[in-house]
Amino acid sequence: MHRFLVIQTAFTGDVVLATAVTEKLHQYYPDATIHFLLRKGNEGLLDEHPYIGKVIVWDKKEGKMANLVKIIGQVRSNQYTHVINLHRFASSGIITALSGAPYTTGFDKNPLSRLFTHRVAHQIHTLPSEIPVHETSRNQLLIADITDATPALPALYPTAAHRASVAGYKAIGPYICIAPSSVWFTKQFPAHKWAQLIRDIPPAYHVYLIGGPGDEENAQAIITASGRAGVSSLCGQLSYLSSAALMKDAVMNYANDSAPLHFASAINAPLTAVFCSTIPAFGFGPLRPEAKVVETTEPMPCRPCGLHGHRQCPQGHFNCANTITNQQLLWWTLNKT
Repeated sequence: MHRFLVIQTAFTGDVVLATAVTEKLHQYYPDATIHFLLRKGNEGLLDEHPYIGKVIVWDKKEGKMANLVKIIGQVRSNQYTHVINLHRFASSGIITALSGAPYTTGFDKNPLSRLFTHRVAHQIHTLPSEIPVHETSRNQLLIADITDATPALPALYPTAAHRASVAGYKAIGPYICIAPSSVWFTKQFPAHKWAQLIRDIPPAYHVYLIGGPGDEENAQAIITASGRAGVSSLCGQLSYLSSAALMKDAVMNYANDSAPLHFASAINAPLTAVFCSTIPAFGFGPLRPEAKVVETTEPMPCRPCGLHGHRQCPQGHFNCANTITNQQLLWWTLNKT
């Protein structure tokens, strides 16, 4: 019997994209055991997941190394047949190398990859003109020899309880969800631009701003600047899967190049993905036909200025965001009567 462990201890969006691997493994090995190792704080993404039997949580913030030793012991005791490491850093490489699994696979950028039984090159395109290779396709390379070359789509599974938790917000009528914040300044569409968009969203739609507790200040600034009625902040009030359940039935969702973009892909929700300093060619764009990427149409030799974004615009103008127009963002209203 196959016993798989999938490792992705990076950030929230990375875990969502990693679910494509668990989907593919389940398609090929429906009776196999599948476990998932992630960092503390992301476990809610896989709450009551139908295919993942156990979620192993690694607390990286407090007692990181002591917890690493415990995780290694737990992994070894579970006697996995396959360990699939999507994370490209040494800590996860140690877990993989010491797992005891006869099959271990990961990317060559992991410093411990020479100790894996299989390793695959990880390449990110950096030019806007290049055809994007999506992260799910890169991840699929790790299991192509035991499945096939075609990646599955990522998937999240909000439960009945998650859906019930947002039923009242849905009952208000047609609505729009905006996830306005990002960890990185240059990945984040500016607050004044979000406010301009909200002012131009047809009044028939209620607008919900979603995100974590740390996003509330930004959300309130946007609401105040918009001056529009029918706008509510739910930042810090919803779990990951409750947020996904709300996004599922929105008329439109807006997100930066950040985790909520991948939520929309994982639940097949309509999406407008706003790319500022980063570019879709990196491979982290939306995956569903209902989605549209919006980015500047101006020549921007300084874009992209980095893979992960910056704390401020290196050029001081942030025109990759400021030149995006409401006409671009409201493309979907052209089909509404």
